[in-house]
Amino acid sequence: MRISVIGSGYVGLVTGMGFVKLGNEVIFVDVDENKIQMINNAQPPIYEEGLEELMREFKGKYHATKNYREAILNSDVTFIAVGTPSREDGSIDLKYVKAASKSIGEALREKTGHHVIVVKSTVLPGTTEEVVKPILEETSGKKAFKDFGLAMNPEFLREGVALKDFLNPDRIVIGTQDERTRKVLEELYAPINAPKLFTDIKTAEMIKYASNAFLATKISFANEIGNICKKLGIDSWKVFEGVGLDHRISPYFFRTGIGWGGSCFPKDTRALIRKAEELGEDPIIIKAAVEVNERQPLKLIELLKKHVPDLKGRKVGLLGLAFKPNTDDVRETRAYIVVKKLLEEGANVIAYDPQGMGNFKRFYPDVGERIKYASTPEEVLNSTDVILIVTEWPQFEELDYSGRIVIDGRRVRAAERTARVYEGVCW
Repeated sequence: MRISVIGSGYVGLVTGMGFVKLGNEVIFVDVDENKIQMINNAQPPIYEEGLEELMREFKGKYHATKNYREAILNSDVTFIAVGTPSREDGSIDLKYVKAASKSIGEALREKTGHHVIVVKSTVLPGTTEEVVKPILEETSGKKAFKDFGLAMNPEFLREGVALKDFLNPDRIVIGTQDERTRKVLEELYAPINAPKLFTDIKTAEMIKYASNAFLATKISFANEIGNICKKLGIDSWKVFEGVGLDHRISPYFFRTGIGWGGSCFPKDTRALIRKAEELGEDPIIIKAAVEVNERQPLKLIELLKKHVPDLKGRKVGLLGLAFKPNTDDVRETRAYIVVKKLLEEGANVIAYDPQGMGNFKRFYPDVGERIKYASTPEEVLNSTDVILIVTEWPQFEELDYSGRIVIDGRRVRAAERTARVYEGVCW
């Protein structure tokens, strides 16, 4: 098929290139000229394992543009994959979704053939039908489910392994109302061997939020148990190894540490809380999961101050800035909270991350010498005897931490074995 993808961030670019690999032609639409140029040169504007190789292999089967009209008139299916950030009150900001819908509708007005629009951006239940649909109808002069198709197809991509997740997903969820749209998406996803769940549109929207809220809660629950285990001298990872053997529970997302970050869990839990409150509900479990997560990274500093009570003027090494390994994404990274607290305590920071340093620098553009960025992890270790581990990059397992105080937020075994003083957050 001919596919257009609106938005070329982590979700849009991976989704589009996944469809290219399955034999489709893809047009990416973005407002960022730099991204457009990079994509057209087969250079991914984000770091994601396997993405650059895929873009080089299939160059000529895709291109990027700012022109909605070109994209809509030369494709059969359009995926909306723009960001849905949080407002200050936690509610979802739909400005990019609305802008994309308006531009799609204006282009759709000129089109004579049937076209399917699929919302892949994470949006609260009701958004596709109550926000996207009216904009499309008003700007195109056409009727949804009759003149054009409309569906919701949430993404379940984990950054770092997103391409693998797209091609080998646990499930594909598609919310539709009309049979013609369902058949188009069945055909599009036919090459992928995975359970395909067809629902109404609101249900598909809710499945995404419920999934993320549950996984976030599972991590926060593990961290609460881990904090108790720490005080009892119990290895929480062994505890959850035993708990995870129960087939009703499973071992996934029971990694105790300094909590979750990224582009999904923080904003999606906040948006769901806000929506629930608007409906007159008090989502106390989800609220508690968020509260635990906000406190958790500060336990690194609490443990550090047991060994270094006065941090003023002290140089502290930080290994890891991205919110998880194998990505350059620093959105809602726990490293931000840790660095903020270190600076408040008067410490100086030397940090290293294999992919995330460029993005992290935007958080602190004016701190001068108080934050330095190392070119290697060894440079961090050679610069100070106090190390905090914030992201579990595999290469940190290859380091020798001898003679150093290490406060570990992610359980790096090499540090546990070799550090002069070793403190794990939850174990």
